[in-house]
Amino acid sequence: VQLQASGGGLVQAGGSLRLSCATSGRTASEDDMAWFRQAPGLEREFVAAISRWSPATVADSVKGRFTVSRDYAKNTLYLQMNSPKSEDTGVYYCARRSGRIITSFRSRAEVYEFWGPGTQVTVSS
Repeated sequence: VQLQASGGGLVQAGGSLRLSCATSGRTASEDDMAWFRQAPGLEREFVAAISRWSPATVADSVKGRFTVSRDYAKNTLYLQMNSPKSEDTGVYYCARRSGRIITSFRSRAEVYEFWGPGTQVTVSS
């Protein structure tokens, strides 16, 4: 299983940016996938998760600004970041787990088996 995130970079506060995460594998379309992020000196935190089995879950800190989506035919996960703030700066990781995850567990990093290398997002104010 491989995951490769892309689309990171420098964005102005209030602008927009879209991250992509391409994955592979026979069961890719059946698995839960998520975005996490990590700022310097802080722990990795949940951003959003999605699967074909249940509605998307989005962290309160980004709700109303970020949208998670998937193209199941292309095995690609997306994160549309609108109106980013300086506190959204960090390395964004995509993650995947074989099969389904109980909705209440989706925000837990430890339940995800596979991780991509991350892409840096820097929001300038």
